[in-house]
Amino acid sequence: MVGKGRGFGKTIFFGEHFTVYGTPVIASALSLTAQAEVHRASSGGWQIQDDRKESKGYKETKKGMQIESLERIFSYLKFRPDHLRVNLSGDLPAISGIGATAASSVAIVRALSDEFGLNLSGDEVNAASYEAEIAYHGPRTVGIDNRVATYGGILCLVRGERVETERIILREPVEVVIGNTGIVASTKVMLEGFAERKKRFPEKYTRLIEEARALAEDGLRSIKAFDLREIGRLMDQNHRLLKEAEVSCPELDFLVELSRKEGAWGAKQTGSGGGGCMLALTPEKSLQERVAQAIEREGFQAIRASVG
Repeated sequence: MVGKGRGFGKTIFFGEHFTVYGTPVIASALSLTAQAEVHRASSGGWQIQDDRKESKGYKETKKGMQIESLERIFSYLKFRPDHLRVNLSGDLPAISGIGATAASSVAIVRALSDEFGLNLSGDEVNAASYEAEIAYHGPRTVGIDNRVATYGGILCLVRGERVETERIILREPVEVVIGNTGIVASTKVMLEGFAERKKRFPEKYTRLIEEARALAEDGLRSIKAFDLREIGRLMDQNHRLLKEAEVSCPELDFLVELSRKEGAWGAKQTGSGGGGCMLALTPEKSLQERVAQAIEREGFQAIRASVG
């Protein structure tokens, strides 16, 4: 018997680092998933076979965190098999910025539930996957990646005394391009750096956080109205804030500008930055292909996907 599960990749429209300080973060599932198969075993301990395509060095960098994430999952589920085979695959590559760790964690939890007859609800899958995400991102993680990986669609999350979420379904799927810098980034390190700069420059970062809050609120209204032009304009503004907060990098900025030049309706960093990926809003297949090919001509990976 083999247990199977999957989890959605994600991209962030608005929010990123600012959500740690109470601003809304709005993220969408991608039309790409991580797949997991779990096999019971009688010997050999835990063995993970990861067949996902990757940015060079990604899997090696995350290996220790991956084992810790499994430990956290089993601690939450209150059982721990001595021997286990885990196989990871799917069309969501193992790269920074698109929720690869959350997608794989959700896939593994669902596969465990399937293999061991746990009958976990969606909320239980999400909770176990959040514990796994702490291994990768530290205790500052707000939990948007695991929620999107679990439930799909578009989610708006606000973290205060309690976490509030709202799920939105777009009128129709929208084409996007993910541009990959090829740089493996650490969310934990990027969050810590943001927090340190906020302490050193409180006035600047308070202003950035408030601007990000207003922008995300406008973005939520635009998403609900399916106003793609306004969504794109606000994405551009969001990237400006991320640059000012010093969480972008030259490669991300280059791909953002290139995508805009090729006609993308909006483009920005997606995820914690310092490398990883950017997101270009490219409604219509022909525009998506033009932007993707421009990115590829410059020697970067372009991923064609849809959101919503």
